[in-house]
Amino acid sequence: MNVVITQPMLFPWRGLLEQIMLADVLVNYADVQFSKGSFTNRVQIKDTTGTRWMTVPLEKFHLGARIDEVKPATNVDWRAQHLRMLEQAYEAAPHANDMLALVRTVYAVDYPNMGALALASMRAVCRYLGIEIDRKFVDSSELDIPGRNSDRVLAIVQKLRGDTYITGHGAKNYLAHAEFEQHGITVAYMNYALQPYTQLHGAFTPFVSSLDLIANHGPASKAYLCPQTLNWREFIQ
Repeated sequence: MNVVITQPMLFPWRGLLEQIMLADVLVNYADVQFSKGSFTNRVQIKDTTGTRWMTVPLEKFHLGARIDEVKPATNVDWRAQHLRMLEQAYEAAPHANDMLALVRTVYAVDYPNMGALALASMRAVCRYLGIEIDRKFVDSSELDIPGRNSDRVLAIVQKLRGDTYITGHGAKNYLAHAEFEQHGITVAYMNYALQPYTQLHGAFTPFVSSLDLIANHGPASKAYLCPQTLNWREFIQ
């Protein structure tokens, strides 16, 4: 059984969607420390000037606050700003209306914290693309597993009775791969296909929000998702 553990990401890039497609169980990892500069509250889009960040500003928060404790700012209308950015950037895209409708649906709700907003955006993108997420979804806070980093990830996979842990590239720096194997768990890293698709505004870049893919390809977007993995030994080499 494939287990994926991910922090919630705002309208995530295509690589995370590929990871979700491979999951038998998807763990929302929002009860961990929020990192400034992460993709929880910001994502890149493309416009006529190139790539730019679309960021949800945050209320003041203390160092060490968890993702599910940090709150979106209420003193600025970032929703309207984002929609204007997207309308201008994707005015010429064939499926811009689909993409904007998706964002408006997410932004029509008030969320208790940034983690909840980012998760709602992930769910909305998955629903549009026909990627199953709800039936395999687990919240890490409900598992009652203490610890941090590699030890906690291993404990979560064990509790869920997973035999394969599929992760993004950042885990290379802290995961105790051999320890997973000692417990009968295979570690696999995403092997992002980065398949090009027709895209506005100059040279193709794969590292933008999935909103870019939806604006350009609409319901056909899922055809550009090519989930595949590498065993950790092959990946590290």
